[in-house]
Amino acid sequence: MTAAGKLANAKLKFKPLTPGQWADFEDLFGKRGACGGCWCMWFRLTHREFEARKGDANRKAMKALIKSGTIPGILAFYDGNAVGWCSVAPREDYPRLTTSRILKPVDERPVWSVVCLFVAKRYRRTGVSAQLLRAAVDHVRKRGGRILEGYPVEPKKDKTPDAFAFHGLASAFLDAGFKEVARRSEHRPIMRYVI
Repeated sequence: MTAAGKLANAKLKFKPLTPGQWADFEDLFGKRGACGGCWCMWFRLTHREFEARKGDANRKAMKALIKSGTIPGILAFYDGNAVGWCSVAPREDYPRLTTSRILKPVDERPVWSVVCLFVAKRYRRTGVSAQLLRAAVDHVRKRGGRILEGYPVEPKKDKTPDAFAFHGLASAFLDAGFKEVARRSEHRPIMRYVI
């Protein structure tokens, strides 16, 4: 059976990223740090900082963040292996959101944000993203958050190259119960889940 066939109805396990899961995170992201040495630091840094830290410096920065006690997101596990990642934190943890005209705040309400979804290549298009988003809702609920917001892409064609889908696809957010609340760009809705 293919990975897609196995995961279609599989129950994944989810864990917050803490120092105990660092090795799983590294295995999932691989030597390239998921995409071009990002290590999921893109939204946490200014453009200049990110460019200066690509690669190992970003890996070290993420590891230091986790060691400090910050939980920057959750991992999805299948059969004991990390197969997916969701970066989820209070919006203020992501400085790049404050400079985006497309993703500027919808209102004054405090929100948590999902800025990145990464799924291991062999498990893509199997429903892992929607399951991660549901787990992110639970994660935010347990931490007292009331609104979870995401910034997915809505592809022009039937398929978006994986490298451009790290925000998640709108269809996965819809599957997880999110609703569109704003759209300042044709292909970038702002979606929310109100807890």
